[in-house]
Amino acid sequence: MRYHRIDHRLFVSNRKRFTESLLPQSLAVFNANDIMPGNADGTLKFKQNSDLFHLTGVDQEETILLLAPDARDEEHREVLFLRETNATIAIWEGEKLTVDEARKVTGIQTIYWLRDFDRIFGNLATQSTNIYLNTNEHGRATVSVESRDMRFIKRCKKQFPLHQYHRSAPIMQRLRAVKSKVEVALLQEACDITEKGFRRLLKMVRPGVWEYELEAELIHEFIRNRSQGFAYEPIIASGKNSCVLHYIDNNKQCKKGDILLLDIGAEYANYDADLSRTIPVSGKYSKRQREVYDAVLRVQNAAIGLLRPGTMLKDYHHEVGQLMEAELVRLKLMSKEDILRQDPKHPAYKKYFMHGTSHFLGLDTHDVGDWDQPMADGNVFTCEPGIYIPEEGIGVRIEDDILITQKGPVNLMRNIPKEAEEIEELMNP
Repeated sequence: MRYHRIDHRLFVSNRKRFTESLLPQSLAVFNANDIMPGNADGTLKFKQNSDLFHLTGVDQEETILLLAPDARDEEHREVLFLRETNATIAIWEGEKLTVDEARKVTGIQTIYWLRDFDRIFGNLATQSTNIYLNTNEHGRATVSVESRDMRFIKRCKKQFPLHQYHRSAPIMQRLRAVKSKVEVALLQEACDITEKGFRRLLKMVRPGVWEYELEAELIHEFIRNRSQGFAYEPIIASGKNSCVLHYIDNNKQCKKGDILLLDIGAEYANYDADLSRTIPVSGKYSKRQREVYDAVLRVQNAAIGLLRPGTMLKDYHHEVGQLMEAELVRLKLMSKEDILRQDPKHPAYKKYFMHGTSHFLGLDTHDVGDWDQPMADGNVFTCEPGIYIPEEGIGVRIEDDILITQKGPVNLMRNIPKEAEEIEELMNP
C-alpha cells in the first residue's frame, strides 16, 4: 500500500477491546469485502471491509479473521486466514501478504491459508456456544448486493443451526466511534493531505477553468502524498450547481462572478478527511456572496463550540437550527413571523439548510456510531452548516473535521484557510 505501515499495536488493542465485549464461549468471524465486478473481465477498485481493517490492518481481499478468546488451544484464540500467494499471482497481480508479513501487520501469530479455514472454523465452532457474525448495519446503508459476510451468515447458520447467534455490528459501532491517538494521527494525515490539495487548487481557480480540471489538480496532489485518492466522490460545484447538495458531475465551466462550492477529502490508510470550502471564482466575493458566507461561518464557529462530551446529537442539531434561523432572518430570507408560524417538525430554515450539521467520521466518511448516545471523548465529527439559495445561484457550505475532547473541540482542519479575507489573499497573491 502507499501509506506508511501502521504500528500493529493499534490492531492488537482493537481486538482486545472487541473480545472483551463478547459473551463467554464465543467465536466471532469477520470477512474481507469482495472485489466487485465491472464490465467484461474488469473489476472495480478493491476497498477493504472497515471492521476487518479496524481489527487487523490487512488491506487484502479474501481475508478472514476468527476471534475465539476462550478457545482451548491458545494459538487459535486469534486466527487469520489469507489467500495463498504463488509465482503466478505475483506476476499477474503483484505480491500478496506472506505469513511473516501478516504477523508484522496484524500482531496475530497464527496465520493459515484459506484452504485450512473449514477445518479450523469447524473445530472452534464446536467449542463455542455463541457465534458473532458481522453485517453492514449503518443507519443510512442501502444494501442491494449480497456481501461476503451475508453469504457466510447463510452458510454458517445452515452448518450450525443450534448455536446462539449474535451481531458484531453494535459492538463495532461503539468501539470504532472512539478514536485512539494513532487513529487521530491517521485522520490528521488525511486532513493535511486535503489541505495540500486545497491550497494547490486555490492557485488554479479563475474564470474559464473547468470543474474537472480542478478535480484533476486535487487527485494529483492527493496521490503524490501517499493517498489512494478521494475519500468519496468529490463535489466541485460552481454557480447554480453549488445549490445541488450531491452534485458530482464536475463538468461545467466556472464563470466570472460564480461561487464555487468544494466538498472534497483525501483518504489516507483507509481513514477519510471531509472538507467543504466555498470560494469566489473571480478571486473576490460579491457583497451578497460575502454576506451569505459570513453567516455560514458564524454558524459553524458557534456549532464547533457545541461539540463537547455529553452533548446529544439531537439537541445539538436543534441548537444549530436556531443559530441558522437567526442568520436567515438577518439575510432577509426568512422573517420572525415565518419562524412563529412554522411546523416544529418541519422547521422553516430547512428551506435553505436542508441537511444535518454533523456526522461521525473515521474509516468511512459517514462513519459508524450511535446517534442516540451522548458525544464522547475521542469521537470525531464533521461540522458543516450551509445556506443554499437557488434563486440567487449561491450555495455556501463550510466544513471541518472536529475531535471531541474533555478540554474542548480540536479542529483537525485548523490550518486550512477558511476566513474570507485569507481565501481572497491566497487567490490574489
